[in-house]
Amino acid sequence: MSKYNPLWEFVQENGNPQIKLTFDEIHRIIGIGIDHSFLNYKKELTQYGYQVGKISLKDKTVIFNKIN
Repeated sequence: MSKYNPLWEFVQENGNPQIKLTFDEIHRIIGIGIDHSFLNYKKELTQYGYQVGKISLKDKTVIFNKIN
C-alpha cells in the first residue's frame, strides 16, 4: 500500500472529470505533505481511473484528470 492511496481513493470517489486540489488539501487527506517522491507514485493513480495533470509549484495545486 502506497502512502498516497488515501489520496487516490479520494480522487476516485469524487468522480469529477477534473479535480484541482491544493497542497494543503492533499496534506489534510493523506496526513503528510507531498514531496518529490510524488512524481514516482503518481503513475499508481491510473489504476483508479485518473492521471495527474498539471502540478503547479507556484500556485501549490495539483490537477487530476479522469481517464476516458
